[in-house]
Amino acid sequence: DSMIRFATIGTNWITEAFIEAAREVEDFALAAVYSRTEEKAREFAQKTGAARTFTDLEELAKSNEIDAVYIASPNSLHAEQAVFLMNHGKHVLCEKPLASNEKEVKAMIGAARRNGVVLMEAMKTTLLPNFQAIRQHLHKLGKIRRYFASYCQYSSRYDAYKQGTVLNAFNPAFSNGALMDIGVYCIYPMVVLFGKPNRLQASSLKLESGVDGEGTIIFTYEDMDAVVMYSKITNSYLPAEIQGEDGSMLIDAIHTPTKVEIRYRDGRVEDITVPQEKPPMYYEAKEFIELIQNGKRESEVNSHEHSLLTIALMEEARKQTGIVFPADQ
Repeated sequence: DSMIRFATIGTNWITEAFIEAAREVEDFALAAVYSRTEEKAREFAQKTGAARTFTDLEELAKSNEIDAVYIASPNSLHAEQAVFLMNHGKHVLCEKPLASNEKEVKAMIGAARRNGVVLMEAMKTTLLPNFQAIRQHLHKLGKIRRYFASYCQYSSRYDAYKQGTVLNAFNPAFSNGALMDIGVYCIYPMVVLFGKPNRLQASSLKLESGVDGEGTIIFTYEDMDAVVMYSKITNSYLPAEIQGEDGSMLIDAIHTPTKVEIRYRDGRVEDITVPQEKPPMYYEAKEFIELIQNGKRESEVNSHEHSLLTIALMEEARKQTGIVFPADQ
C-alpha cells in the first residue's frame, strides 16, 4: 500500500490548512490527531475526520498505524517531539522554523540520519511553482547584486499584547517572535537561491516580553547583498525584488509568490508567473510523501543543509539583537 498514514501535532489553523491541502495529494491519509487534552483532540478529530486521537506522545510514537507525523506545535517543542518520534521510526514533516536554534536542528538531523527516516522543514515557499519559476529564470538578470524581501504582518495577537495579555506569539518561552515566525520566510528562500552569506548585521525592536516585534537584517555576500525586513507589529505592502545588472525580478509576496515578473533594463517586462492550481501547502506535502515513497531521506530543496544554515543565521541575528530563548540555555 502506497498510502502514507499521517498523524498531526497541533490543533490550530495551520494544521487544518495543512490537512486540507495534503488531502489533495493522492497518497495522503489522515490517520490520527494528537493534542495534550482529550477534549481538544476529540474536537479536532471531528473537525478533520481523523479516525484516531492521541494524548500521549509515546503511544503515538509506538503506534504501527502511523507512518509520518506533521508537527505544528510551538517552536520550542519541535526538536524534542521530532527526535522522540524519529527514534521510533516515524518520518517527520516539521513546521518552520525547524527548531529554536542550531543545536536543536543538529540533534534533529542526527536523529533522522540514525533512524533512516525523512526529516523535512515545512517551508512551503521554496516548493511552490512560482518559486521554481524564480530559480529557472534567475540567470536572465545577469550579475545579481541584491536580494530584498519584506514580510511584515500586523498580528491580531498584538492587540491582546498591548492590553497586557502575552499570547504564545509574543512569548519567548515558546521560541517565538517576528524573526522566528515570519522573518524565516525571507531568509530560507535567500539561502536556497544564494547559499551562505559571509556575514550579517541585524537590528530589531525588542518588546518587553523578550521577543522581537520587528527587525531588519543585512546579509553580505561575495559580490551582492541581501536586505530582509520582518514585523508582527506593522504591515508592509512592498513586493520582494532580486536585482541584477541586466534586470530585476519582482515577486509579489516572498512567502507565497503568485506573481513574478522580470523588468529588463531596456524597458521590456517579462511575466514568468506560472499558474498554481493547488493550495500552497499541497506542494510541501507532495514533496514529503514522494521522498518517503522513493526511499529518499531528505529534500533537495528543503534540505537539511538549508534548514541548518537558515537557523544558524537566525540565531546569529538573535545574538546580535539580544533575543534569548529558554531553549538556548
